[in-house]
Amino acid sequence: MTGRAPYEPYEGPPTGPEMGDDSTVFIKICGITCAEDALLATALGADALGFIFAPSRRQVSERVVRDIVGQLPPDVMTVGVFRNTGRARVVETVNRIGLRAAQLHGDESPATTKWVADRVPVTIRALPAGSPDVDRFDEFGADLLLLDAPIPGAGKVFDWAMADGPSSIRPMLLAGGLTPDNVGEAIERVDPYGVDVASGVEAAPGRKDPRLLRAFMTNARAARPTRVEGYRGDPTNRPFDWQQDEAGPTGEADRGTDRP
Repeated sequence: MTGRAPYEPYEGPPTGPEMGDDSTVFIKICGITCAEDALLATALGADALGFIFAPSRRQVSERVVRDIVGQLPPDVMTVGVFRNTGRARVVETVNRIGLRAAQLHGDESPATTKWVADRVPVTIRALPAGSPDVDRFDEFGADLLLLDAPIPGAGKVFDWAMADGPSSIRPMLLAGGLTPDNVGEAIERVDPYGVDVASGVEAAPGRKDPRLLRAFMTNARAARPTRVEGYRGDPTNRPFDWQQDEAGPTGEADRGTDRP
């Protein structure tokens, strides 16, 4: 199966009064396990899809991800999610499948994150809210900070006041217990570069609920945060241009300290 059927033709993220416009928040739908959900999410205007390779109820195989990615339009950011996986394997997996980003969601050190970032188009580093690592995020060399609940991946909302510092100084994806009911308030209060959701739009672990997914997209696009200078809300000033960056392995010397 190729193309985007049965959701052809793809015309990009929805715009207009109902769904907002191109200056609204970046939306990542994580925990994708099948082509049906991937195609629906992109048809509704998702900017990025996350595929979890770490042990999880939403874990998916490389074979399945490769098949799904082959059916997606090129303007969707495809993200491989890893937790404490050897850095060489992360880079190999991302580049072999043709993903556009690696998300490191474990205890990866700044050295490991930098090593990966040098060898894949885009790197997302997930950190729990309140972690001292948030204040030294620049040392990780990642393109985006994903701020999650103190227990990452638990699908629990945390005190959004903990995001005040991170959201004001760096491009950040907000995660942690987001749902169609609270995503609008989260965007208006935190004003992140983007939002990330998995369980909040599911009918069952790993399977998206079309009604919840549509509602989440609608409410996220309709949110109107107070914009600040810089990356947020400005599609001409993104922290990276992932549609043009086709970087693969650079062949640079191993500058990290962790072993694959």
